[in-house]
Amino acid sequence: MKILALNPPFLPKFSRESRSPAVTRSGTLYYPMWLCYAAGYLEKAGHDIELFDAPASGLSVEEITAALGEFVPDMIVLDTSTPSIYNDVEVGEALKRAYPGTFIVLVGVHVSALPLETLSLSPQIDSAAFGEYDETLKELASVLTESGRDAQALLKVRGLAFRDSEGAVHKNDSRPFMENLDDIPFVSQVYHRHLDIKPYFYGHSRHPIVTLVTGRGCPFRCTYCVVPQTLQGHKYRKRSIESIVQEFLYIRDNFPDVKEIMIEDDTLTADKKRCRELSEALIATGGHRIPWSANSRADVDYDTMCLMRKAGCRLFCVGFESGEQSILDNIEKSITLEKISDFTQNARKAGILVHGCFMVGNRGETGETLEKTLKFAKEINPDTAQFYPIMVYPGTSDYEYFKEKGWIVSDDFRKWLTSDGLHSSVVSNPSLTYEELVKFCDRARKEFYLRPAYLFSKLKQVFAYPQEAKRIIKAGFTFIKYLLKRTDKT
Repeated sequence: MKILALNPPFLPKFSRESRSPAVTRSGTLYYPMWLCYAAGYLEKAGHDIELFDAPASGLSVEEITAALGEFVPDMIVLDTSTPSIYNDVEVGEALKRAYPGTFIVLVGVHVSALPLETLSLSPQIDSAAFGEYDETLKELASVLTESGRDAQALLKVRGLAFRDSEGAVHKNDSRPFMENLDDIPFVSQVYHRHLDIKPYFYGHSRHPIVTLVTGRGCPFRCTYCVVPQTLQGHKYRKRSIESIVQEFLYIRDNFPDVKEIMIEDDTLTADKKRCRELSEALIATGGHRIPWSANSRADVDYDTMCLMRKAGCRLFCVGFESGEQSILDNIEKSITLEKISDFTQNARKAGILVHGCFMVGNRGETGETLEKTLKFAKEINPDTAQFYPIMVYPGTSDYEYFKEKGWIVSDDFRKWLTSDGLHSSVVSNPSLTYEELVKFCDRARKEFYLRPAYLFSKLKQVFAYPQEAKRIIKAGFTFIKYLLKRTDKT
């Protein structure tokens, strides 16, 4: 079967794959990683795949169809996100006009939360794969090949919502999560075949970068986090150490220009014993020669950090979220401010940089707690920090909480972004409006980054570590245009 896997056109450099999809101030652009994993899984099953990332390449629908030429897709897989969902459906409609016989399936966290609601947006959209969709797409492609659009056959595909020939919409049973993640091809192989890696950039990482996962699912229950609650669940399912090391070596041998690997597991450090085993294996095989970063919780012990640093770990990306303990408790973060402070000090001693994420507008937020968060961010002083208003995505317990309270001010998903595509918010509580949250984030960024001590530390870093200079300068120039302008207008 001929299959087009598409990260659809929307705003330039729109990171649909991000946990909070948006255009970023630092110029960060995420790989369409989950779509690429699924594309690799479909290729392994023998299907003919074309993969395009429109936000990275700048291609329009018309340019994509022109590039496809005589490749007429039997199935089109469209990635989606909450802020872009109306656009994504419109792209699906345009592709249906270009290829009337194709079967269109939407994937991603938004359709996983709202599959039937999404299908109601347009009769031209044939289906939505909800939850972890690699195996669902593989089975769907097999059914379409063998039985066409026979409704009785499609009803057996778990994880699928679809529209039958009479226009009726069905939602099938959910699909169990995949257990053998080693069965999925290396995502870096998919990048190598289909993508130009140069546009992908993380403001906190060296460039060029390659992203991958060593496992799926997160054992923690943070109320706001969308991927575990909609796509991949709360059981941390892991690849073998051997598989991970082999992919590191593949990247080393096939991407000679790559300067960093980002491990995008929700929380790599959830299993510290495995982190130590992975570190030892990377050291033993030479896989540590490319620096790497990872998403982490603020609870890694110093000895584990030191071993990870020896194995090439360069940076932790950490969701600190708040400087008020009661708010951390409200969002079920299961961490204390004391642990966070100890963690940042130990990371500094171990030689690992920290990118800190702070989210405002959480349950119990007030003007006073906002100031506590900003003060705390300055005190722990991560290498880089981001401040953004709460984004309550469908499928999360936060979305249900704020919706029940009547504090979500708009059901129009377009309002989840500003007119520039930057993070906005649609949550107002009795103490704070969403406009005040956005204004605070503007001010917090300025106060954090424009401190003389911080600016001097960055200057020292450029000269002391020349390998960091490109990353700092690129992110800085991109970021400064947003730092000095207001973003509270939607």
